[in-house]
Amino acid sequence: MTSTLTAMLLALCALPLAAEEYLGQLGDNRFEPNSTSNPYGQYGSQYSPDSINNPYGAGNRFDLENPTNPYGQGLSIYGDDDG
Repeated sequence: MTSTLTAMLLALCALPLAAEEYLGQLGDNRFEPNSTSNPYGQYGSQYSPDSINNPYGAGNRFDLENPTNPYGQGLSIYGDDDG
């Protein structure tokens, strides 16, 4: 799981977003409301347009901001001030 999360973080660090848009908190906590790992949350549900797990929303592989698009810009990751 750690290597998968590390690979995701590296892919997401590619380039900055054109428009600053919050797409959830990266992590493996399935109970965190804003987590991309929460299958029922806004940013983790495969049905939410704001989720990178939705292939027709923010997770669209043809979207220029998607980290899985080899021709795209990728996403920016911002650290938490709390550490």
